[in-house]
Amino acid sequence: MSDALGPGELVLCVNAAPNHVTGQPVPLVAGETYRVLEVMDFACPCGRSDALLDVGVGFAWCQTRFRHLPKPKATTRTRRTSTPKKLQPV
Repeated sequence: MSDALGPGELVLCVNAAPNHVTGQPVPLVAGETYRVLEVMDFACPCGRSDALLDVGVGFAWCQTRFRHLPKPKATTRTRRTSTPKKLQPV
């Protein structure tokens, strides 16, 4: 997963369980979207991931807590323009 992620990517928090290293509660909210600030290539102490993600909350979190969200696709819309009404002189 760390190869697919980079700074600025959107991730969805799917696991807000207590920290699996210290057991302390985490400030992350399950179902919230976070923007990745930095991907740190470091083996997580849990042994389940090869990178930690910095999302601006706390320090760095195991990437197994998140799912990668695709970038929104741009859509084109056609806009209507109004033409001025012609006035007849009185």
